[in-house]
Amino acid sequence: MTKAGSKGGNLRDKLDGNELDLSLSDLNEVPVKELAALPKATILDLSCNKLSSLPSDFCGLTHLVKLDLSKNKLQHLPADFGRLVNLQHLDLLNNRLVTLPVSFAQLKNLKWLDLKDNPLDPVLAKVAGDCLDEKQWKQCANKVLQHMKAVQADQERERQGQLEVERQAEKKREAKQRAKEAQERELRKREKAEEKERRRKEYDALKASKREQENKPKKEAHQAPKSKSGSRPRKPPPRKHTRSWAVLKLLLPLLLLCVAGGLVACRVTALQQQPLCTSVNTIYDNAVQGLRRHEILQWILQTDSQQ
Repeated sequence: MTKAGSKGGNLRDKLDGNELDLSLSDLNEVPVKELAALPKATILDLSCNKLSSLPSDFCGLTHLVKLDLSKNKLQHLPADFGRLVNLQHLDLLNNRLVTLPVSFAQLKNLKWLDLKDNPLDPVLAKVAGDCLDEKQWKQCANKVLQHMKAVQADQERERQGQLEVERQAEKKREAKQRAKEAQERELRKREKAEEKERRRKEYDALKASKREQENKPKKEAHQAPKSKSGSRPRKPPPRKHTRSWAVLKLLLPLLLLCVAGGLVACRVTALQQQPLCTSVNTIYDNAVQGLRRHEILQWILQTDSQQ
């Protein structure tokens, strides 16, 4: 790789006032660091070399006013070529350029431009013109700057449009996310309400069960006890019969006492000859005979078992 210093010695030796001539130096790489050390070299001639590209730090040589890059093999210029804002004269004759970087529109001081003998894009070639004389070179500089400004504006609008699309997409994503979060909050709220309702029902059921357990002994106290065999209890006798039997039970002892007293009086006293006692004694004798036949006893036992 050939540099200027290997063929022409120190670059300061080639500096003539403010002009540095590095043409025909067989360069395939620009000595940017050495050029940056010579800010007085505002005119730089790099024509007739083998340069196929320029490094990005070349655009830091903002002191350049006139630049000749003709008759090289440049296929493109650095994207930030527009940083060379002091550039007034630019010769790109006979290279391999197809397009220019959008930043080219920033070369607001450019007054002279030659793009002849480059495989330019048809639109750019039409804007640049023939570039055959001084007038056309100046027109080329003006028209190309205007064209590149329009391209820059179009790209900026496209960029802004893309940013707007991205912003709208972001808004939609945010709206969708907010809707999703709201839905999740509503779902959690509903689940919480359902859980609260479930717990309330369990609490009510527990209280009802507790009240039922408390009332159960009272109900059992009023219910008739079941038989040991587990069979259903017999129906009580009709209320009228039961009441008569209770009265009979109360009066029976008194009646028996009276009968017994009368019987004793009629059998062991002098009253036994009276007609009434005679009847009583007869009834007594008949009763004793009936008891002996067990008819009355069987009737009493049967009546007790039915009760």
